[in-house]
Amino acid sequence: MKEGWMYILLCSNGSYYTGSTIDLERRIRQHKEGVGANHTRKYPPVELLYCEKHKFVAEAFYREKQIQGWNRKKKEALIKGDSNLLPKLSVAYRDM
Repeated sequence: MKEGWMYILLCSNGSYYTGSTIDLERRIRQHKEGVGANHTRKYPPVELLYCEKHKFVAEAFYREKQIQGWNRKKKEALIKGDSNLLPKLSVAYRDM
């Protein structure tokens, strides 16, 4: 099995795009050239804000799906390295 990467990009409209790949440099290049995902084609250029290397690409894909479900503030805490904020940002508003 191959190692993989999970990454977060900043798009031109200010949105975040979360993806996973086995070749991070190639995938970022594809996004910048407009042959990546629909979202990054619609809102180029893109800037890499955050990435994680995983032992297996399946782990990177799982992490991608996990982070895609996060709200913007939680993603920003991850990007900034504020891991102590992540549990607080995981609380559903209905539980407060």
